[in-house]
Amino acid sequence: MKQLSIKELELKANDIRQDLLKALTKAKSGHSGGPLGMADVFCALYFHIIKHDPKKPDWEERDRIILSNGHICPVRYAAMAHAGYFPLAELDTLRKFGTRLQGHPERMRLPGVETTSGPLGSGLSQASGMAYVGKHIDKKKWRVYCLTSDGEHDEGNTWEAVLFAAKYRLDNLTQIIDRNNIQIDGNTEDIMPLNPLKEKYEAFNWNVIEIDGHNIEQIIDACAQAQATQNKPTLVVANTIPGKGVSFMENRYEWHGVPPGKGPEDTVPKEKQLEVALQELQTWREEIEASPET
Repeated sequence: MKQLSIKELELKANDIRQDLLKALTKAKSGHSGGPLGMADVFCALYFHIIKHDPKKPDWEERDRIILSNGHICPVRYAAMAHAGYFPLAELDTLRKFGTRLQGHPERMRLPGVETTSGPLGSGLSQASGMAYVGKHIDKKKWRVYCLTSDGEHDEGNTWEAVLFAAKYRLDNLTQIIDRNNIQIDGNTEDIMPLNPLKEKYEAFNWNVIEIDGHNIEQIIDACAQAQATQNKPTLVVANTIPGKGVSFMENRYEWHGVPPGKGPEDTVPKEKQLEVALQELQTWREEIEASPET
């Protein structure tokens, strides 16, 4: 696909945020916080970083995206729709009976989805297996990008994959952690402390890059650094704000697993939540449009 400029990517990420919120509201269920927080990462991946062809989703030389924390799939669906994998109008079917857009991605339903995800902690093992095959068996040049949550690092399977990827020097594997510091029950550091996260991965012989997960230039640069790194898998710690772009959702774990219309009413009444969220995002979009090209 044609690579977009930074300003184009910022505008596209805003469109993705607006569309995923509309889909969640129609579904009357699903996760808001994580998808809003990861819109910049998914936008950078689909519109600048990865090799892929929406018209040929099974193209052998494509890069693979593995979404481990499948509950944030509304952001992936919105990004895929904008990239041309399916019509934007299909986003309205999110979580409906029989839809291709299930509440967690299903590989056999939607072309372009590499794995079925639901149980947390499995994605990095799946991605490591793919990367192993690509590097050591098939000798291919495609890369694997695995999106994980910080909360799922409570799962032991994740750390088994960390060991495996380092042992086999899977330099074709890039893991991007959504480091938003929340999970469904509260703050990650209260529930099961992860810090020092960077140093832990370095001790496991990973290359680690820490970035602002909302700075698209940093996202692109980190993935370029990962591609240039030899004999080590790379972890990109993307520090994000859950609910990014919607003031009454930002940094609140209460918005982890609910859509507009079903969230806390201490700031905005339920019946106004989508309207206010879209107004805020549209104002942000206008600010991006007015900003100089970078």
